[in-house]
Amino acid sequence: MNLATIRELHREADCSHNAKKVSSSCPRPTPGRAAGGCSFDGAQITLVPITDAAHLVHGASGCIGNTWNNRGSLSSGPTMYTMAFTTNLTNNDVVFGGEKKLYKAIKEILRKYKKPPAVFVYQTCVTAMIGDDIEATCRAASQKSGVPVIPVDSPGFTGTKNFGNRLAGDALLRYVIGTREPATEHPYNVNLIGEFNIAGEMWDILPLLDRLGIRLICSLSGDARYHQTAMMHRAQVNMMVCSRALLNVARRMKEKYGIPYFEGSFYGSKNSSKAIKTIARLMDDPDLINRASELCEEEYEKIRPELLKLKERLNGRRVLLYTGGVKSWSIVGALQELGMTVIATGTKKSTEEDKQRIRELMGNDATMISEGSPAKLINLYKEHRADILMAGGRNQYTALKARIPFVDVNQERHIPFAGYKGHVNLARAVAAAIENRAFELARRPHPFGAPVRAKTFFRT
Repeated sequence: MNLATIRELHREADCSHNAKKVSSSCPRPTPGRAAGGCSFDGAQITLVPITDAAHLVHGASGCIGNTWNNRGSLSSGPTMYTMAFTTNLTNNDVVFGGEKKLYKAIKEILRKYKKPPAVFVYQTCVTAMIGDDIEATCRAASQKSGVPVIPVDSPGFTGTKNFGNRLAGDALLRYVIGTREPATEHPYNVNLIGEFNIAGEMWDILPLLDRLGIRLICSLSGDARYHQTAMMHRAQVNMMVCSRALLNVARRMKEKYGIPYFEGSFYGSKNSSKAIKTIARLMDDPDLINRASELCEEEYEKIRPELLKLKERLNGRRVLLYTGGVKSWSIVGALQELGMTVIATGTKKSTEEDKQRIRELMGNDATMISEGSPAKLINLYKEHRADILMAGGRNQYTALKARIPFVDVNQERHIPFAGYKGHVNLARAVAAAIENRAFELARRPHPFGAPVRAKTFFRT
């Protein structure tokens, strides 16, 4: 990938950095700092949930990792995405080049696994620095086999994890989207961009779209298939589920194919209703709009009795929420629907638009956390007399050491929180954690004073 392309992706036209004139581009990478993920990691996170394709990492074995396993992105069928492939470059390959080894690896995957519908090849730092031309190698392999082999130029040193999402989106726009046509015509088609089907959340949304007669062409990329990704250009509406990750895909599809897009969320009953109604409104069909409103009211009435009971248990409780992106404001709304007060929310991966939504929900004096060290989180928790910490899996040990209730809201979780049923699941999980007596007992003073530490004697 040339420097001009990288600069173009950094200067995303619809990104809040340009819209607000705060900065001319997105943050550049800092050498030696890969905490939170590099570009390669971000590209894998975006594309690996395309479940029927093979994913080959061209680099040293240290780069390979089962990204699908630590994100909880589930599949309703193919399991090819659970296979981890690497060219496993050695010192000799670094000296003499790894293109031949890459070509052989692609041939072996196609032979052994009976030609999967596509192979994604990921460029890494080492192979980018030694100058391996993965684009030419992929083109040769594709022409020889007849199977699409897609180069993903995503060396980790080019930027952050979010920038890696954009690199993956750029690869799809260049080589995949628009290459296939649907077998049948349909009046209402939608794409969900930035939906990763964490804990199977999308499976609670699909039945609602089906009842309205709306066809989901592709969820990019949770539980996706390669052919669905190739047909994304035939949608009438794109819904951005994650605000930063794949903004370039939505924007460029609007420019090239005239597909409007909007940003929405399925966390919380109100957000779910708003998203479904917006999809229907952008379809510009009065009958569909009316049916969408009726569906939203019907679905809310189904969960309303249990939600009210849970609200009685949670009303007035205080939450410290440390997450980012779309969840930084959408989960705030879902918790406020339950009568809870969010004392602070994380904004590490949030856009200026996300922060504005937080201010609308929590007030202009809302506490936003850009960096949440364990000490800072615990101090905020105690200072604001919170009842529960809601954050990612890496923060659960902070909560356990501090002996405070905790609920995982990030990608490692196994409970779906999206949609109407997901809102009930969220309320149940929060109520169960707060009311768990284990935390109260753990914070009580020892009944017999401080425990006596056993002395250790060493013989000389």
